[in-house]
Amino acid sequence: MSTIELFRKETDYRMVPAGTKIFAAGDPGEEMYVVLEGDVDLQLRGRTIETVGPGGVFGELALIDNGPRTATAIARTACKLVPVSQKRFLFMVQQTPHFALQMMKVITDRLRSMDERF
Repeated sequence: MSTIELFRKETDYRMVPAGTKIFAAGDPGEEMYVVLEGDVDLQLRGRTIETVGPGGVFGELALIDNGPRTATAIARTACKLVPVSQKRFLFMVQQTPHFALQMMKVITDRLRSMDERF
């Protein structure tokens, strides 16, 4: 089951207009997001390093290490996002092994991508 399938019927979502800054690098991280619709650019020092589309997640690192945001997230298009609190994230990691593996894959894919670029 993909991440988007876990959240497809979610009723607690946010509609975000194109161009909206969802969070900035250095902000405290209180939730991650699942993209149901639209595209979100992740930027590092003003440069887009990844565009997250439907089924993708972003903001998960701050929930894992309780640190500040490492990147800025800006809605490239109008988006439908599901916020996931740290409490819910930890519950899902504990109770849904497939979700935990998907989160590990997201993180490793991003690390590999950054290694290739720099």
